[in-house]
Amino acid sequence: MMGLIPAPRHISRNPSGRWRLGRATRLVAGPGTEGVARWLRATVGAATGLPLAEGGGADDAGDRIVLSIDPALPPEDYRLVVDGPQCRIQGGGAAGVLWGAQTLRQLLGPDAFRRAPVRPEPEWELAAVTVEDGPRFRWRGLMLDVARHFMPKEGVLRYLDLMAAHKLNVFHFHLTDDQGWRVEIKKYPKLTETGSWRARTKFGHRASPLWEEKPHGGHYTQDDIREIVAYAAERHITVVPEIDVPGHSQAAIAAYPELGNTDVVDTSALTVWDNWGISPNVLAPTDNTLRFYEGVFEELLELFPSEFVHVGGDECLKDQWRQSPTAQARIGELGLADEDGLQAWFVGHFADWLAARGRRLIGWDEILEGGLAQGAAVSSWRGYAGGVAAARAGHDVVMCPEQQVYLDYRQHAGPDEPVPIGYVRTLEDVYRFEPVPQELTPEQARHVLGTQANVWTEAMEDHARVDYQAFPRLAAFAEVAWGRLPAPADRDFAGFERRMAVHYRRLDALGVAYRPPAGPHPWQRRPGVAGRPLDGPPPSR
Repeated sequence: MMGLIPAPRHISRNPSGRWRLGRATRLVAGPGTEGVARWLRATVGAATGLPLAEGGGADDAGDRIVLSIDPALPPEDYRLVVDGPQCRIQGGGAAGVLWGAQTLRQLLGPDAFRRAPVRPEPEWELAAVTVEDGPRFRWRGLMLDVARHFMPKEGVLRYLDLMAAHKLNVFHFHLTDDQGWRVEIKKYPKLTETGSWRARTKFGHRASPLWEEKPHGGHYTQDDIREIVAYAAERHITVVPEIDVPGHSQAAIAAYPELGNTDVVDTSALTVWDNWGISPNVLAPTDNTLRFYEGVFEELLELFPSEFVHVGGDECLKDQWRQSPTAQARIGELGLADEDGLQAWFVGHFADWLAARGRRLIGWDEILEGGLAQGAAVSSWRGYAGGVAAARAGHDVVMCPEQQVYLDYRQHAGPDEPVPIGYVRTLEDVYRFEPVPQELTPEQARHVLGTQANVWTEAMEDHARVDYQAFPRLAAFAEVAWGRLPAPADRDFAGFERRMAVHYRRLDALGVAYRPPAGPHPWQRRPGVAGRPLDGPPPSR
């Protein structure tokens, strides 16, 4: 496989020997592939120091990289042919052409992942090969939590590049939580003026006695969001925003106290939460709250053109609703059975609101409780069960079970793992993850849109910690999401490790602070910082 990750469906040698990329090589971009040509010049051109000048047509003689659309291929499939003086990349759509160009970059070697040449006039040679490939799933996602620890815009753009390099195509952007609100809403300026900053931060798990005694925060302006969305689109990545309701909302309530259960607690005294866990301060189920969040979503829809909008819906503690006369009156008014029904009503309101505007709601699997609106989709995080139930009920599903693909979980049982959280999930464990549960029928399995790895950042204070938790496991996940692999027990993990030996050099060139196979570097450890390790194998379902 020449170290390719994800492994392609088919690769074969061509008889013409080798092809050389040099100063005479021209780049020919057919209709619809101009964006891929720009990407190649900005990345491969920068790394090689070669101009990759425009020149001639697809049938001209001489060294060429020729990009074209072949409508006979599915949109994300590609065919890469290196033969004679030409390298031809055909895709069913521009996305397929980009994935083929990413494979070309890998074939050129690790130095093709640098931002400038590392030696004068290096030789760039390729074996003459044909690669035919395409993805298994339409949703190959990464969720990044920027609410617990803010990641500045440049870091987000970097992660979009890392996603594209691994042929991942959905960026789930977790923008709000108890600990911070990260997106500018012009109608409600206090969401970022007040809600994007907390006074201090717990260092480690919430059981840790350690605090970082300085303000933490930040947010993205609407122009920042437009830039992120456009940058992602150039890499054929869809950005799915998440605004968490009705739980995980203390930052919003701190900014606008009337959003909370004012008949139970003094919401005017609340601040953006500085601890981890689940805050009891949730949104009040009032018309005022609904109108407020409709205003939020109105601005959000202008920024994010994605089909799906994520509304969270998880871990909504209902103690305040049980004590609130206002909430209890609403339960009676609507004829609901209990507080679970009240949450279902709250989420259902926004499912209908989004559907009326041509969008689809997606939420964590708790939104199944009490019933789910037609057309809404589910992110199955508490194992497979929620996804199975959703698919059987005819709802689309993204599989992201915490026991398998939560990358904040520790990678080894050793004492040197920094802030060890959850079960041990090794590189091999992730490689053997199967997104489609066996108990689904073929018809039900068609509701599995794909899969997603989740990165929650309570214990990740900067991008180096995010890198350490995400990589190399995100490379294994990318292969699972892309390829039609054998059953988990039959997968060739030894072969994957051999390809990773090459891929680590690519990650080095990209400056990724991954966990080394032999264990963390000294500067990656966090001695004395409490985590929350869980022993034994995780539940299988």
